[in-house]
Amino acid sequence: MRHEFKHRITYEDYLVIRGRLKYIADCDSHAGRDGSYRVHSLYFDNIADKVLREKIDGVRSREKFRIRYYNEDTGFIRLEKKSKRYGLGDKVSAPVTREQVTALCGGNTGFLKESEDALLRELYAKMQYQMLRPRCIVDYDREAYVYPPGNVRVTFDSNIRTGLYRNTLFDREPAAVPAEAGVIILEVKYDAFLPELIAKAVRVPNRQAASFSKYAACRIYG
Repeated sequence: MRHEFKHRITYEDYLVIRGRLKYIADCDSHAGRDGSYRVHSLYFDNIADKVLREKIDGVRSREKFRIRYYNEDTGFIRLEKKSKRYGLGDKVSAPVTREQVTALCGGNTGFLKESEDALLRELYAKMQYQMLRPRCIVDYDREAYVYPPGNVRVTFDSNIRTGLYRNTLFDREPAAVPAEAGVIILEVKYDAFLPELIAKAVRVPNRQAASFSKYAACRIYG
C-alpha cells in the first residue's frame, strides 16, 4: 500500500516545482523527448454508477478497474485494479492484448473466465454480479519524476480529455472533449516515508491536498 496526495496547481506552480525536481529526481524512463507521454485509459462502472458514486461520496474502502496503455504502443496494455483503503492506495495489474480488449468492448467476456490470471477472472466475476461494463475513456498528458529513497513518484497530469460516449479505446479519432480545461494535477506517491528533500520541492504556498479523480471529471458529460 502506498501513500498519495494530489494538488490542483497553476501553470506557474508547475514551472517552479518542475524546476526544483529536475535537480534532484530522475525523469520517467518512458517519457518522450519533451519529458511527457500520453496516457489512454478505459474505466469500468455499472448502470448505478457504483465507482463514480463511491468516489464522490468519499467511501474509504473502494476499488476501480481500468485498461490502460501509453502513447500509441498497443503492444503494452494492462488491466489494472486500483484499491483505496483508508487513505492508502494499492494497484495490481495484468497484461491483456489489443484483441482481448476489442473483444471485451464488444461484449465477449469468455476469455476472462478462462484466463489463468486471477485479476482477469476477478473482473469477469464483477462484470457478472456488479454488472461492471466499459464506461468512459480518459486521456491525458503526464510528466513524471522518480526518486528512489521512499520509492517516490511525482507526476504532473494535464490536458485531460474524454471520448464522449465512447468506450472502445482504440478508435482512430482521439478523445477530444476537454475535462477540467487548463487544470494541472500534481500527484505525489510514496511508500513508508516522504523524504524531506522531495516534500520541500513539491511544497506550494496556499495549496491544500484535495481529492481529485480524472474519471469523475470526465464523467461530467454522462
